[in-house]
Parts: sequence; structure tokens; C-alpha cells
Amino acid sequence: MQVDPAAALAAVLDRLGPGLPPHLAVAVSGGADSMALALLTAEWAAARGGRVTALTVDHALRPESGAEAAQVGRWLAARNIPHVTLVRAGARPPADLQAMARSARYGLLTEWCRAQGVSHLLLAHHQADQAETLLLRLGRGSGVDGLAAMGPMTSRDGVVLLRPLLDVPAERLREFLKSRGQDWIEDPSNADPAFARVRMRRLLPVLAGEGLTVSRLAETATRMRRARDALDWMVAQRAGRSVRLHPAGFATVDLAAFVEPPEEIGLRLLVRLLQAAGGGDYPPRAERTEGLFRRLAQGHAGKATLAGCTLAIGADSVVFAREAARQAPPVTLVPGERLLWDGRLRVEVPHDLPAGLRLAGLGASGWRPLGKVAPVPASARASLPALIDRDGVFAVPHLGYKRGGGVISAEWIVWEGPMRHCLVPAGGGII
Repeated sequence: MQVDPAAALAAVLDRLGPGLPPHLAVAVSGGADSMALALLTAEWAAARGGRVTALTVDHALRPESGAEAAQVGRWLAARNIPHVTLVRAGARPPADLQAMARSARYGLLTEWCRAQGVSHLLLAHHQADQAETLLLRLGRGSGVDGLAAMGPMTSRDGVVLLRPLLDVPAERLREFLKSRGQDWIEDPSNADPAFARVRMRRLLPVLAGEGLTVSRLAETATRMRRARDALDWMVAQRAGRSVRLHPAGFATVDLAAFVEPPEEIGLRLLVRLLQAAGGGDYPPRAERTEGLFRRLAQGHAGKATLAGCTLAIGADSVVFAREAARQAPPVTLVPGERLLWDGRLRVEVPHDLPAGLRLAGLGASGWRPLGKVAPVPASARASLPALIDRDGVFAVPHLGYKRGGGVISAEWIVWEGPMRHCLVPAGGGII
């Protein structure tokens, strides 16, 4: 079946309903896939009274990258599509170039979106990208989550990521560009066998001869995604019975949640808790997670750390909190600014907040002068979000504490860590 790119895009965007913000961002490298997505999205938005901004990340890793970004800007300007180039700062990494570039790219893109109040970012991954991702993760021994590959709608750093072209073959996107008379840029790194994805791409024709076509591989990823969603639903139901989420970013969990069968649900619950409290985009390695799970299931009391998360294991329950030593550095708050701090707290700074305050972890020394302002587990105190000034702790909003009396609301600091939503069943919420 031939998938029409415009119909595929509309199928994803129209699902968002009439409340879709009128301003969308599109990541555009200048390659055929992203140029097609930019034009398709602009046409979709124009028909609905919306607007689009194209974002190009210049990694400054090749001499010609700046000129290529400028060319993309000229092409898009000719079509009345606003364009912004985001330049990566810093030296060339000594190793794992693609992983670094991916992390930097997402960081720059989502930072721009948050600063501009744009909640949806479109990415141009297509059917072959999905097939390659499935094969790469299969080679790493991934389970259901990894083999689900990329989803059409995910979130990162407080921004919704949309991939509307996952069912569209790459050749259809090139055909679309030709029909619009639009050129594109060929990135030489897409043919460099030093990268695993390129080597996997070269295997696709051979695999297709054995029945493992791009479309079938992509369909397998879709089936695995349905299986993952079903498992996550079961995790949310168990979490609803056994997990108590605190708005300040920690959770108290009944140990029975890790004993109750099936084991897979308890293990997945552990992974989701580690990601939500630790702020990690990716789960920890399976062998370490499984070792910790066995300890919890056997009821061994004590302390443990994994994936930026600290666990205080008691007789009947365990507290999951952010590991204070691995929290993000303090950040100076600017009234009206939007940011994501520590990979898990979405912050919208009030306009009336006193100037010069910094957001930071409370720390063990910060807790001591407060006294018993609220019943907080000892293991969670040091990582509580606090407002700091030149004299020390000015306020701890989630505890209702403000030096000298009064209250600063905590509503503008929201726990939105990775996978936290998987811990809340439909109709549930944070205590």
C-alpha cells in the first residue's frame, strides 16, 4: 500500500484536535526527509490558520555545515517559512559522535521550543528509519520497549515530539519534493560506514530478499509498540494501587508491588520509577535493573542507588528520590522564563518572583535549619527543589516554607520527569 505523505501527516496532527497550538516547530536538516516535512507541515498549517517555524541545528562538525544551514534558510524563505539556525557550542567529541550529536540536537531544539512557548516539535523519521532502529535495537538485545522503536507521539524535556511520517517510504518523500520543485542536501555522513546505522542500512536490500522488507520491519515495530502500551497500562494500574507520588519529585511505593505477579509488570514499574525520579531519558541496563528488582522482591532493607535515583528500602515500602549528588547545577531564575530543570521539573517562573533567586537542590545542610516543616522521608530531603539567595535557603515551595514567613506557591514547579505519566492510571494524579 502506497502511503500519501500529506495524509500521513494529517492523520497524526488532526488527532490532536482543535486545541492544537497554532505554532508548530519542525526540525529541518536540509535532507530530503526534513525538507518534505517542512513543506507538508507548512501546507497543513496554512490551511488551518496556523504557523510553522523551521529549526536547523548546525553542529559545526563539518566545514560546510554553516553554508548548508544558510541554504536551508534561503529555500524556506522563498516559501515564506520562518527559519532559525541553532548552533552547537563546544569542541568536537572524541568518541560516540552520533550519540553526542543526537543529544545536543534534541537539547537545542527543545530548549528553543520551551523558550518560545511552542509545545509541539515535528521530526522527519520515516519508514526506513523505523526499520533501521528496530534492527539496531535487536542487535543490542532489546526487549519490548526497544523493539517498539519510535512512536508517532512522545515527549522530551517538556516538549511533545511528533513523527508523522513513520509509515511513509523515503522514496515517497523525494517524489513529493520533486513535485514541488524543491531541492535538498545530501549529508555525506549518511553514507559513512563508520556509523552503525549506515551499515545496517546497507543490509536492508539483503534482508528484503529473505522477506525482512522495510515495511514488514516497520509493521513489527508497530506491533511491539501495541504490546508495550498494553504492558504500560498494566503498570499504571499497579502503580495506582501501590505508588504515592509527591509533587516535589519523589515516590513512596509498597514493596508488595515488586512481589505481586506477573514479574514483568513489577520489573517495568521499577524501570518507570527510576526514570521518573532520576530524570533519565533512557532506562538503566537490564542486568542492573534486574539485580535491584530481585533485592526489592526479596525484601532486603537498606539503601541503593541506580540511574540517578536513590532508594530507601524499608520493611513494607521503598522511597524513590533523586540522587542529590547528581542533580543539575543551580540555575538563576528569570521572571517569565520557562525551563526544564534537572531533566524532570518543568518550571514556569512567576513574573512576581523576587529577582536573583536560584533554583537548586535543598541539600542536607539546607534541611537542618528548617526544622519539622513537613513530613518528608529523610532520603528525599536533600533533593527537594529550593529557592536560594545570597543568605541561603529563601524558600522550599513544596513544603510551604518561606524565610520570614508567608508562602510561595509550588504550582509553577511541576514534576514532569520521563515516564512519570506511566505511573498514573487514567483519572489519577499526584497526591
